[in-house]
Amino acid sequence: MSEAQVISLGCRLNISESEQIRAMLAGEQDLVVVNSCAVTSEAVRQTRQAIRRARRANPDARLLVTGCAADIERVQLSAMPEVDGLVANTAKLDARAWNVPADAAPAPQDRTRAFIAVQNGCDHACTFCVIPQGRGPSRSLTIAEVLAEVERHLDHGAPEVVLTGVDVTSWGHDLPDTPPLGQLVGAVLDRFPTLQRLRMSSLDGVEIDPQLFELFAHEQRLMPHLHLSLQHGHDLILKRMKRRHLRRDAIDLVTRLKGLRPDCAIGADLIAGFPTETEDHHAANLSIIRELGIVHGHIFPYSPRPGTPAARMPQVERQTVKRRAAELRALASSTRDAWLASLVENPHAVLAERDGTGYTPHFARVSLPEGTPAGSVITVSPTRFENGLLQ
Repeated sequence: MSEAQVISLGCRLNISESEQIRAMLAGEQDLVVVNSCAVTSEAVRQTRQAIRRARRANPDARLLVTGCAADIERVQLSAMPEVDGLVANTAKLDARAWNVPADAAPAPQDRTRAFIAVQNGCDHACTFCVIPQGRGPSRSLTIAEVLAEVERHLDHGAPEVVLTGVDVTSWGHDLPDTPPLGQLVGAVLDRFPTLQRLRMSSLDGVEIDPQLFELFAHEQRLMPHLHLSLQHGHDLILKRMKRRHLRRDAIDLVTRLKGLRPDCAIGADLIAGFPTETEDHHAANLSIIRELGIVHGHIFPYSPRPGTPAARMPQVERQTVKRRAAELRALASSTRDAWLASLVENPHAVLAERDGTGYTPHFARVSLPEGTPAGSVITVSPTRFENGLLQ
């Protein structure tokens, strides 16, 4: 090994930050960075696995760990013999933390999709979540800073931009006059008429402002793909999670949006087996998949995280948690299959990735003809689908 290697785990925000770290460390020799995740106990397990694999593959390299687990699981990771040091999550985009020149201004990597972190941290206190411990309070880039980042990526040929963050709909709360997220999204679209595709990462539905809703409903360059930080389908569990929405809020939002833009694909995060969850609560979780037509389902079996209120609540037996998660995944998969079947024999503008596949505007994955240039947008009319892949 010679050039620095960055291993990214977890969310899209980590992907964006890993790109910045990789660019900052260009020219560094024999260094491995694991940009970790700690959102669930499974994510921590995968982080530890990644550390061990990286050490086996690079026995002589200096191995540093950053990301949420570097803060939340500091004692445990420091004790791993494979780890040479930790870099605080809040410091990982500061060149000084890596002993590289502070005035380094790396160019963005050539990517088909450019992930731009417009916001970081979280001011909320969901009872199951440790991310505020690893990310700190919410803080936003200004509109001018975001526009500069978008321009840099467009100059490097990115046909699609993804706006991401820990709690994206909290963007602007810490800025003068607290501008709504829709103002930022509108500014990006107005400033860059040549931007082909703009996509949003996971959003808190209750904070989607009227301007952003109108853009989702009518702006064709804003991809018809709404991923909700939903978490559950029963009001009592949502209250115990300390979420800020109820089931009806999510239903009303999706109903209104699909009434104006019927092709919008809905994704959602759902937690199975939250403490105190009964079979009736689980049934509501299953039914929200059907009612919203969730085709991009991210299902997480609940796992207690250190220091959170939910960890002190009455826990659901682990086998029950696993069974409920499996049932949610099965229903989400069948819902997705029915949706994919509806896309067959229809033309779709597909953004080509580097692995021989690409994504439609509503984030369906498509197999592409061999030799399709990465970053190109081509029209494809799939004839079938198999294992979740349109072909």
